[in-house]
Amino acid sequence: MLPESLQNLYAGGANFTQKVSVSRVGTYRVLRQYVISFLLVVLTSVACYLSTDFIGYRTVALILVMVVSLNAILFDIIPVMLSAILSALIWNYYFIPPIHTWNIETAEDTLMFSMYFVIASINAVLTYKIRQMEKKARHREEKERTIRLYNTLLNSLSHELRTPIATIIGAIDTITANKNRISESNVSELHSEIKIAGFRLNRQVENLLSMGRLESGTLKPKLDWCDINELIYSIINDNREDSKDHRIYFEPADQLPLFKTDRGFVEQIVQNILYNALCHTPKNSSIRIGVDAIDGYCQIQISDNGIGFPESEIAQVFDKFYRLSHTATGESGWACLLPKDLQKR
Repeated sequence: MLPESLQNLYAGGANFTQKVSVSRVGTYRVLRQYVISFLLVVLTSVACYLSTDFIGYRTVALILVMVVSLNAILFDIIPVMLSAILSALIWNYYFIPPIHTWNIETAEDTLMFSMYFVIASINAVLTYKIRQMEKKARHREEKERTIRLYNTLLNSLSHELRTPIATIIGAIDTITANKNRISESNVSELHSEIKIAGFRLNRQVENLLSMGRLESGTLKPKLDWCDINELIYSIINDNREDSKDHRIYFEPADQLPLFKTDRGFVEQIVQNILYNALCHTPKNSSIRIGVDAIDGYCQIQISDNGIGFPESEIAQVFDKFYRLSHTATGESGWACLLPKDLQKR
């Protein structure tokens, strides 16, 4: 292991490199704004100069104001103000008679030039301010939405995690308090409850960790050859306790080849969708799972005979933490979110 001083030096060097990289990106972005805003003004001025005889120099002023307004929509305030100044100077030198001089002969043209600069500057500033206000409003709305979503998550987790934890603690307390009086069959049953509760708790924690990795971008697929038939059988076996009141039919494809995929991703996708079906279908419902190879890809179909999704809410099914209005309390709403995000990887 490296000494602490060397570790700190290494970490500091990495942090310095990151800061330099970000600084360069920011510098390139600002320079690009200056270049593009100036080019828009110059190219528009050239086009107007070639057609001055047809449109007149007063119309050119309106066109240049429009270009400055476009810059204000796209760029920061300093490049916009500089483009406004540049457009005013170009209009004076190349368009206001006498051309190719800085002199303005008539009081009317002098007033027009002054008003052009004022209007272009005010228009640029106001447009930029409006854009900044809209950006702040969007950021505030997104922040409020994120807070609401994570409040939903925490409320759901308070039930999702408390239930298996309470089951485990209760079973252990029962065994401990009655170790000399409880029968072996009862002990075995309590051990089974602990195992089931532990599996459910592990599933919720895995979902929570996967969601965090997905949002941070650190969850990447690790491809390897996988037997999909065997994987489906394994998932069905893991859900045998939750599926006591349901009938799961799996139709394996005998000639299904091995597929190079991330077994963990596929397992969590199928697991979450199957668990969602078990939670939201009536007792004695049928759930069918089918697999097939189509054009070199593996297709997994999961269907049930539940009530389905209302047409008006289908578009929101894959939204983060979204739940139908009649969903049982405690469902976190990520059973469909994780499969959607995982399959994008």
